[in-house]
Amino acid sequence: MSFLLDTNICSAHLRRTTIFTHKFIQYAGRLHLPTIVLGELYAWAYSRDNPSDLLKLIENELIEDVNILPFDEFAAFEFGKIRGSFIRQGIVSALWILRLASIALANEFDFDKHIILRIFAISQICGWKDWLIP
Repeated sequence: MSFLLDTNICSAHLRRTTIFTHKFIQYAGRLHLPTIVLGELYAWAYSRDNPSDLLKLIENELIEDVNILPFDEFAAFEFGKIRGSFIRQGIVSALWILRLASIALANEFDFDKHIILRIFAISQICGWKDWLIP
């Protein structure tokens, strides 16, 4: 089983939250980071007066431990399906969140709990497992 990580999980890991550190070790090789989330993490770093420490953590503690996934044509296809369905149903959701869901669907990944909580309707489209449960 592989997992697509979101910004909250990655930032908690970078803050050295113990449960996340253990889970990163437990699921080594099966954690995937979308480029969308990587961009958010870089924005977090560059929003600081001195981004260098956080940039080092991102590059040395995170990127080395995960596989990077782009928003590619397969994800774009899934995005179109989800977004179109949401538009027809009158559901409004942040586009970046839908892009994360699209990457997960295109690569057949399980969602982490935080993404599902923010994209309630996606849980109806695909299954998910809570990777934080031991």
